[in-house]
Amino acid sequence: MPTYACDLAAVRAAAERLKGAAHRTPVMTSATLDRLAGRRLFFKCENLQKVGAFKYRGAANAVRKLSDTDAAKGVVTHSSGNHAQALALAARERGVPAYIVMPKTAPAVKRAAVEGYGGQVTLCEPNLADRERAANELVARTGAALIPPFDHPDVIAGQGTVALELLEGVPDLDALVVCLGGGGLVSGCAIAATGVKPGTRVFGAEPLGADDAARSKAAGEWLPQTGPNTIADGLLTSTGQLTWPVIRDLVERVFTVSDDEIRAAMRLVWERMKLIVEPSGAVGAAVALSEAFKSLPGLAKVGVVFSGGNVNLDKLWW
Repeated sequence: MPTYACDLAAVRAAAERLKGAAHRTPVMTSATLDRLAGRRLFFKCENLQKVGAFKYRGAANAVRKLSDTDAAKGVVTHSSGNHAQALALAARERGVPAYIVMPKTAPAVKRAAVEGYGGQVTLCEPNLADRERAANELVARTGAALIPPFDHPDVIAGQGTVALELLEGVPDLDALVVCLGGGGLVSGCAIAATGVKPGTRVFGAEPLGADDAARSKAAGEWLPQTGPNTIADGLLTSTGQLTWPVIRDLVERVFTVSDDEIRAAMRLVWERMKLIVEPSGAVGAAVALSEAFKSLPGLAKVGVVFSGGNVNLDKLWW
């Protein structure tokens, strides 16, 4: 068996570590979406998680696992938003500093939230090289621990608790549909789901304008993201060195959806389920409702993750 960044035992340990910290988010259903999808859908509502996204799980697991000596120096990350908020909150809860590098183009609502949680924001140019350079400079200056948004064993293990909880609530699921950008959520969920219930099928959901994982799966090798362009701003990142092997081996297929399909799914969830999901958070639902996914046989019950609900309400999404 291949060795991945974490295993089921690490996900279960993360679940214990997060008890009393992370919300155990509800699983919700919709008869309307079931009818449109042609099967039963079970939505894991991580839009209702602390900071409004699943990212809190991975960040809090990583921060809580640090030794007292290491934690006292603080934590560093680079993130466009949700992980930045999550790490700032997790650090505040432990009483340690959080140094957050954010691109200048990050949504104002997300920057304000990071600062509200006590994060010390450093702005950089909106590219991965500049983000990493700024983060490395902070690590060198402060001695703080670098906790990246997805390519970290403790972050992946924390995200895997989403699938652990979902399968505890709905143990007879046939498959999971999980959105992916860097791949921390889908890889953690794949490790957890296939570990708890071998034979569970795991599918990735990706915007057509940021489809590096789909292209990588088709090519059978890791292909980096090039010029992503999508309204799903949380899914612009390439998969990582730790997440790609899991996606390669444990994710059956990555489906892509257009921005119009994402908008339609987002609006449908707002209107019919009365749940606020951000564009990235609606990608899984868009895939579940797509003709390509509906054509797959043998899937009666499918879990779908609403990954986040941090939207800029001044923007006319429709």
